[in-house]
Amino acid sequence: MDERLLRELVPAVIGALVRRGADFASAEDAVQEALLRALEVWPVDPPRDPKGWLVTAAWHKFLDATRADAARRRREDVVDAEPGPGEASGVDDTLALYFLCAHPALSPSSAVALTLRAVGGLTTRQIAAAYLVPEATMAQRISRAKRTVAGTRLDRPGDVGTVLRVLYLVFNEGYSGQVDLAAEAIRLTRQLAAAVDHPEVSGLLALMLLHHARRASRTTAGGALVPLAEQDRGRWDTAMIAEGVAVLQAALARDRLGQFQAQAAIAALHADAPTAAETDWVQVVEWYDELVALTGSPVVRLNRAVAVGEADGPRAGLAALAELDSSLPRHTAVAAHLHERDGDLATAARLYAAAAHDAPTLAERDHLVRQAARLNTRLRG
Repeated sequence: MDERLLRELVPAVIGALVRRGADFASAEDAVQEALLRALEVWPVDPPRDPKGWLVTAAWHKFLDATRADAARRRREDVVDAEPGPGEASGVDDTLALYFLCAHPALSPSSAVALTLRAVGGLTTRQIAAAYLVPEATMAQRISRAKRTVAGTRLDRPGDVGTVLRVLYLVFNEGYSGQVDLAAEAIRLTRQLAAAVDHPEVSGLLALMLLHHARRASRTTAGGALVPLAEQDRGRWDTAMIAEGVAVLQAALARDRLGQFQAQAAIAALHADAPTAAETDWVQVVEWYDELVALTGSPVVRLNRAVAVGEADGPRAGLAALAELDSSLPRHTAVAAHLHERDGDLATAARLYAAAAHDAPTLAERDHLVRQAARLNTRLRG
């Protein structure tokens, strides 16, 4: 059975129930129950019309829940007007559901969870496993999110930028357990690109593809981080890179530059270089200048300092770094890298050790500790 097809049908089925009179929260719950039933039934009895089957099954689940709740007897008019089996609206509510799940009233974590469940079709258990939290905790998070957006109509316009930020958050979580969140984010972004004509949607899709193409080379078999300059480029997915570049070029041709297109352009320059030494760092800096103009982000400025250090030398990179707040995440690690490039190994070793102390992840901490140890060994030799 094609579980991916099942998940792709979720937004349309939720939309069909809402248009029949179900509220969003009840519709989403009913569709989840229908998905579980489909997982049991479809392997032995596949339907000729998967969407119609899901709409019918979910509608019946919704009716069962409505009839069982005495406090909702005022909704009997909805029950009495039950449509025939398999009847579904031809309206595509996918885009509206993206907007709803990325509602500005939701916290980023709640928006991500609701998107994965209502648009992605993942179960609460799968989402909880991916985020390494108890299922009950994730269930509460999703329930609160659904209460927050209760009463919001599907026909109201939303902000594409907010949806893209939510999808990027999903992508950056990577993967854990049975759900590959990076791959799921790419799937959802492809789905969004089919529902809305927007160059930044294409920009985000290109960025995800270009980053995901390098995934196999980012860590060793033991889980240690491998910096970009040291990655085995023969392990990069060239087909995915080619797709990402094509998507990016089509977006840039529309001359409506946004931050995701600029980030994708930087990723494309890295992907295009046969070796780290052959990277066109001058162009990378130019794209970072565009990104700074678009966002003003201190993190972007920090990454730009690294690129300046490659394009114009480590002293120039350190000068750019000196303009930034030293409390920025990764500031100390960038300073260590630039001091090493400048030949000041003692300062670099000290800064690598300091950066390791504040590293956000175990893998990053171990990498920085190894960098400090490597330089200290050279200094003693």
